[in-house]
Amino acid sequence: MIRLLDFILSLIGLVVGLPILVLLTLIGLFDTGSPLFRQERVGKYKRPFILVKFRTMKKDTASVASHLANASSITKFGRFLRRTKLDELPQLWNVLKGEMSLVGPRPGLFNQEELTKVRESRGVFNVRPGITGLAQVNEIDMSAPELLAETDRKMIETMNVKNYFKYILMTVTGKGSGDRIR
Repeated sequence: MIRLLDFILSLIGLVVGLPILVLLTLIGLFDTGSPLFRQERVGKYKRPFILVKFRTMKKDTASVASHLANASSITKFGRFLRRTKLDELPQLWNVLKGEMSLVGPRPGLFNQEELTKVRESRGVFNVRPGITGLAQVNEIDMSAPELLAETDRKMIETMNVKNYFKYILMTVTGKGSGDRIR
């Protein structure tokens, strides 16, 4: 049922959001010269996939978790995208393709070994990663691997259609600020 909802909602989001996606892409071209950011992430069953987002940092920024990135790397337009969560819109493509869900544990990087190990021990990789979830709406990010993995596990155990829509609604209405930047 969740996969069907993911497919339908991501397709609607991409079609309805197309003018916004085009506009943000054009602005991003002027901001960084490369509006889309692609990065290999850890997916379901620890399979790699390429996550797509709008670029919010300068092109030469090191490929590290957001909480390890320097705030001076974020562009003015990138700050706006992060604050409004519009940087996440291209991930609807990942959802449509079945690599992600709208709701699930945020996909980490392969170099986040501690997080990967703790998530593996809690069965977090048995589900698709998501754009939002329980950890995101409670402002728990990847800087606290144990707490994040435990929160992910709790979300997985209690996931149902009601909670699916609850986390989406909480995200859309501004709950949670995303990963912290130092």
